[in-house]
Amino acid sequence: MRIYGNRQLKTIPGQATRPTSAKVREAIFNIWQGEIADCCWLDLCAGNGSMGAEALCRDAQKVVGIEKYGKACGVIRENWQQLAKPEQNWQIIKGDVLSKIKRLAGQQFDRIYFDPPYDSYLYLPVLKAISSLKLLAPAGEIAVEHDPRLWQPKKIPGLEIYRTKTYGKTAITFYQ
Repeated sequence: MRIYGNRQLKTIPGQATRPTSAKVREAIFNIWQGEIADCCWLDLCAGNGSMGAEALCRDAQKVVGIEKYGKACGVIRENWQQLAKPEQNWQIIKGDVLSKIKRLAGQQFDRIYFDPPYDSYLYLPVLKAISSLKLLAPAGEIAVEHDPRLWQPKKIPGLEIYRTKTYGKTAITFYQ
């Protein structure tokens, strides 16, 4: 897999994770163009870490990822370590997103990318946790990747849906 600057990422064999497609990844970073440098980025259900890796390549100040699959965490760690500049901070947290997200209380993120398994129950509880823990910075945005046939965006107290973009069978809903 290649990302920004034609950099090669290690990937995880098999079907344990579903990487964000290049088309969707490019669209997200085009939408957030000019907002990544010096931001704090949170990658929830990080998969192979390609979104956090892109953020590092585009000069995010801090990148944090949560992923439950142990082998994926090892690959993410290798990729991010290789890509990060000395002045950038990054952390990968292994475990269930609903339990581990609580460890982030007191921190705020300018950009949050949330891409759970499409058929999971995680959408509402994680979005509610982001809101109640106040993880989103005041001018921050969340991008939620989903299959519109399996999940429809919901109103979340403290968050506002402001746009949805569709790319084939994948939709991205933006909250602020």
